[in-house]
Amino acid sequence: MEKIYDVVALGELLIDFTENGVSSQGNPILEANPGGAPCNVLAMLKKLSHKVAFIGKVGNDMFGLQLEKALFETGISTEGLFKDSNVNTTLAFVHTASDGERSFSFYRKPGADMMLTENDIESCKDLLQSCKIFHFGTLSMTDEKCRRATKKAVNIAKESGAVISFDPNLREPLWDSLEKAKEQVLYGLSQCDILKISDNEIVWLTGENDYDKAAILLQNDYNIPLIFVSLGKAGSMAFAGEENANAEAFIQRTTIETTGAGDTFCACILHHILKKGLKAYSSKELKEMLNFANAGASIITTRKGALRVMPEYEEILKLLKNDIYI
Repeated sequence: MEKIYDVVALGELLIDFTENGVSSQGNPILEANPGGAPCNVLAMLKKLSHKVAFIGKVGNDMFGLQLEKALFETGISTEGLFKDSNVNTTLAFVHTASDGERSFSFYRKPGADMMLTENDIESCKDLLQSCKIFHFGTLSMTDEKCRRATKKAVNIAKESGAVISFDPNLREPLWDSLEKAKEQVLYGLSQCDILKISDNEIVWLTGENDYDKAAILLQNDYNIPLIFVSLGKAGSMAFAGEENANAEAFIQRTTIETTGAGDTFCACILHHILKKGLKAYSSKELKEMLNFANAGASIITTRKGALRVMPEYEEILKLLKNDIYI
């Protein structure tokens, strides 16, 4: 089948309630931002001129309609977006610390994103067969129903020749146990061609505090062609066979929060792979990818939210060219 879409992503689409000041009565004011890691990735890819589509489920409620509108306005195809009239849209309340790091409280027992079914996947089979890259995470595998749907989607995409991209994006409160979470992360590792993983996730997964050694363990055990490790303020690392690279972060003086930074990083990496293919990258090429991705991620930390405010391509190039710290 013709590869119409550059990237199709599956997973959670939700509302991130983020702090936005204090009312005259001293109560926190919360802003309802569209969120969810897979769609953040797609929103950044769209900024980089790629054709993208989302597969997932929201409630047939005011928040579900808000999210559908956000995808439409961002240019993300909604032909794989399903609505559930019996379960409400998932909500996440985000607390931001003084250094920009976040903690989450989820309203998802259940949430509509958990209601995605194998029948839903069957109905958008053409979408999965027509993408160059299929991207997913673990939030769509916390419960049996959506887990079966996710794995069905992965199988269809792989059989159609799509490159498989995986970001664990571990959210501990959403799992019955970390052992169950690890089972699904290991499934993702067994399926993917591209792995984007954070520093805390790779240490938790491997038990190895040395990131180089941890990445090599995953390479050896799962034969993953490309591994990218995001290190927050410490930058990022990349591993491709015998080649590897690392790059420093662009530290912003006006960082507000880190929401969407990892997703922006991931999208920028996928952008390069769409341009150059899944191949044996040199250390120099890996470093170029990391620098571009680090720059994009740094810009998003200066903005509230993520999906609607992804950086423009020209902004990333300007930061790289002039080494401007905003």
